[in-house]
Amino acid sequence: METNRASRTAEHVALFRALESSRRRDRLFDDPYAARFLSPRYRLVASLARVPALGRRFERYIDTHWSGGPRGSAVVRTRLIDDLLTEALAGGATQIVLLGAGYDSRAYRIPAAAAATVFEVDHPATQAAKRRLIGASARQISFVPADLLHDDLDTELGRAGFRHGVRTVVIWEGVTNYLTAGAVDATLRFLAGATGAGSRIIFTYVDRAALDGSRRFDGLAKWQAAVRDAGEPWTFGFDPAELPGYLAERGLTLTTDLSTRDAAARYLTPLGRDEPTASFYRIVAAEVR
Repeated sequence: METNRASRTAEHVALFRALESSRRRDRLFDDPYAARFLSPRYRLVASLARVPALGRRFERYIDTHWSGGPRGSAVVRTRLIDDLLTEALAGGATQIVLLGAGYDSRAYRIPAAAAATVFEVDHPATQAAKRRLIGASARQISFVPADLLHDDLDTELGRAGFRHGVRTVVIWEGVTNYLTAGAVDATLRFLAGATGAGSRIIFTYVDRAALDGSRRFDGLAKWQAAVRDAGEPWTFGFDPAELPGYLAERGLTLTTDLSTRDAAARYLTPLGRDEPTASFYRIVAAEVR
């Protein structure tokens, strides 16, 4: 990503959340902040999508031209992570770290988050754009500008008041696939050591087979081309079969590992919604031992 502008993929995900929120009866979540992060063109699309026929037409257009299921994947991963966050807060977590927060609005829209101490960590350009667009809020958020490829996370969080050893829920959504193996390893080791026992680490990843070509996935080529064109190509992935052992070596126990296609079966199918998602894009929850 260019250092002087906000992430384009972050805006795309905000558009997908805004379109989902425009639904009336069968939406998976309501994100009233998503449209604030959109360019005028996308904001117009989100506004027109409140007309049901137009909203469904926009969704079909995206699903056809951006094949591979990025919109549906973003929608179901948002709902699954919402549920995992709410569950962790109910279980006693008192800190939230939004790592690579992008245009995530959970600190503002999830009721249970109001009682937690929230830290938003992100690339300075994306974070500056977000703070400008989100406007004033009654909720107290500690913004931590940092680049995970270059900055020391412990130092930056410490300056913002992060407390070690406290039960924490960390959300690391849509980030690992843009990092290096070393950065992912260092971050997970830090999180396992800095947060209290029972803390929950939630993150997304791309199946390594999608990067090395060892398996074929429907729609993968167009999705990869889109992120390359945005200047944000995927650089890292996990092998799902190796992930439990990888996490165990870092003091973490895998509790959830679902593809967005699995999540669609949980959330979309019961609503009668059949929308493209991806078997190579996955959501994980792990517990600190």
